[in-house]
Amino acid sequence: MAELMDSARKLGWVLLNCTVRFIFMFINNFVAIPSYCLYLILLQPLRIWDSPTFWYIEGIMFKWMLAMVSSWGWVAGYTVTEWGDDVRPFSEDEAMVIVNHQATGDVCTLMMCLQDKGTVVRKMMWLMDHVFKYTNFGLVSLIHGDFFIKQGKTHRDKQLIYLKDHLDRYYQSRDRKWIVLFPEGGFLRKRRETSQAFAKKNSLPHLTHVTLPRLGATQVILRTLGAQQENGSVSSESGPQSQSGYKRKGLQWVVDVTIAYPQARPMDIQTWIFGYRPPTVTHVHYRVYPIKEVPVDTAPLTDWLYQRFVEKEDLLTHFYATGSFPPAKGQKEMPSRAMTLDPVWLCFIQSLAFASGYMWYRVLQPVPVCQARPGAVATATISGQRLHDFNEGRTLASSNFPLLEKIAEDPPPPPTPY
Repeated sequence: MAELMDSARKLGWVLLNCTVRFIFMFINNFVAIPSYCLYLILLQPLRIWDSPTFWYIEGIMFKWMLAMVSSWGWVAGYTVTEWGDDVRPFSEDEAMVIVNHQATGDVCTLMMCLQDKGTVVRKMMWLMDHVFKYTNFGLVSLIHGDFFIKQGKTHRDKQLIYLKDHLDRYYQSRDRKWIVLFPEGGFLRKRRETSQAFAKKNSLPHLTHVTLPRLGATQVILRTLGAQQENGSVSSESGPQSQSGYKRKGLQWVVDVTIAYPQARPMDIQTWIFGYRPPTVTHVHYRVYPIKEVPVDTAPLTDWLYQRFVEKEDLLTHFYATGSFPPAKGQKEMPSRAMTLDPVWLCFIQSLAFASGYMWYRVLQPVPVCQARPGAVATATISGQRLHDFNEGRTLASSNFPLLEKIAEDPPPPPTPY
């Protein structure tokens, strides 16, 4: 009986916690997202007059929006431990980020772990499945200039054309630095069987913790954002001048990100919202490649990408067996570092969001056309009563004195002038 009561108490606490978190996040989105949009509408003249400054301000607000999403997981005890290369020295360079994709929580994890990487968050562009366009955060990403891609053979060729056009129009003009994509083209649980069947048919490695990547979007990005050299790789030499007034260097790095969850249990967006899972540490491994080492031609790039995901498979296999990533060559163990967020800064961002929501509510509150004076109601009441009394008196007079009523209805003609 005691165990039953204890289980019921725990269940009640979980339900209460989920309800409170959902209400808070609903209000949080309700005040933050409209405020973000209204601020940008107010700044439209600045966009015409000084576009770089406009997108600089938008980037700061975009980073704050992602910080709010990060705070949802941080408060629930969902933290990140980082392994491998330190990517902060490359935060001001242009880079392509390739990430393994297990669940919707991968995006939230990246939002959190990139918060302390300089200007990366406010200057990054995301490539996401088109389904994310219809989420609560879809409007913010659409304004920021992220690209929503449709999966499937029927859409593949058109989507690559749309992607190239999107990069040409928005990447340089909005001063973007990092572009994030998931080359697998879908969640692990949905693509694993298809990928394994394709690998078996074409004598490719059998992968369990990742799937074979797709080439299309990666190749378009490399060809569009970097100059191709004679050897088929991407050049890192200076490119055309950006609107900010400096010479673009083009893509400099490829950042290979591997996300690992304890016990191979991916975290989805519902977990971040409701917080029903116990505190969890997500592990993120980085490895940086110079862009000169990355081929652009189809066959070499395919081999290069496959090799990266075979390495991801080895990393994840080792992690799920030992709880840590394998050390690099020449090292005995792989050093790790805990990624932390400043709680004071998160409270400031949340307070600013709620204050902005209240401000816009007051600004946009309907204004009455006119406001009655305190004595106006009484005056109107007295006047109405007098009119009522007059009409009653007129009715009484007409019933007792028909001649007076006739005179009132037919007034005498005006006098004739001499």
